[in-house]
Amino acid sequence: MADLVPKRGNHVRQNGGRSGAEIRDEADYTRKLRRARRIVALIIAISLGIFVAIAALAILNEGVGQFVRTVSSINLYYYLAAFVVLFVGYLIRFPKWEMYMKTLGIRIGRMDNLAIYFSMYSMDITPGRWGRGIVSYTLNRLTGSKFATTFPAVVADIFTDFVGFGILAIVSALFVRKYVTISIIITAILLIPFLFLYVKGPFEYLRRKLSRFRSLRSFWEVGDLYFREKNKLGGRDYLISIAYTLPSVVLNGVALYFVILAFGIHIGLAEMPVVLFIYSSSLLFGIITGTPATLGVTDAALVSYLSFFFPVFGVTFGIAAAITIFFRIVSVWFVQGFGSVALFYTMRRWHLPKVQTG
Repeated sequence: MADLVPKRGNHVRQNGGRSGAEIRDEADYTRKLRRARRIVALIIAISLGIFVAIAALAILNEGVGQFVRTVSSINLYYYLAAFVVLFVGYLIRFPKWEMYMKTLGIRIGRMDNLAIYFSMYSMDITPGRWGRGIVSYTLNRLTGSKFATTFPAVVADIFTDFVGFGILAIVSALFVRKYVTISIIITAILLIPFLFLYVKGPFEYLRRKLSRFRSLRSFWEVGDLYFREKNKLGGRDYLISIAYTLPSVVLNGVALYFVILAFGIHIGLAEMPVVLFIYSSSLLFGIITGTPATLGVTDAALVSYLSFFFPVFGVTFGIAAAITIFFRIVSVWFVQGFGSVALFYTMRRWHLPKVQTG
């Protein structure tokens, strides 16, 4: 945790020019910007490769002509609705992020805070989504708040997201009467790492064992500050967060429903629990493997589930493959897109003089 804490010198202008600290900040900003762009490009390239592999399998099963006809049959109105519904799903989570900032005593303008919030989702490509911690760096630059002060908000945001996915997967599994046990087990496994972030015992145990290493002193200091700030978020805050998260993840599942409709698969609202199960469980499978942006695993699960649950509605392997590709464009590329735009916007602020707190 300590290595993530920004170490910056004070910015002092000398004779109207830029100080050495400002020049170093500019170079550091440029390096991080280039790295962020490379990561985004890499994830898109890997995702595109997976799409090609899925399409190739569909072509082997049904032929080029049939797959081309399937893709070209897409209803763009339904597909556009998927983008809108998914974006609204992310937008309605913003109040819980605002609540975290208020509870932790972080004062920042709403539009800046909204940009920072959206920039988190550019890091959903990282294993376990822990790259979202980058927003604590941005908040440090804009408000002067310490990394450990705002990182509890990042932890709470990821935790309540995972709880939301887990609840949706378990409840929808009960509706479809399949995979209930495995949904509970996967959700429990996903929540295990949070024990080390919410229970101070393991941290204190490590400190006792490693206290002789002076190089770790800053780590223990940051850890103490993190646990102190974390306690500001109480049970009521988490319940409110989950209340915002649940309708959000449901809307993400509704986006999958619209993509299915876009390919002429006219399933009724009675099948919505099945669609929500397919979305949430395939996402949980991807998250638990730790693959960036759940690439490969979630894609395979989507194709398998769609083929398994909806053959009576005419879903063949080729149609399931097309639905998966176009849904992942919405749920990965689109989210990565607006998240990256917000990230690059907020990164422009990194090389400005850091706000100093009293």
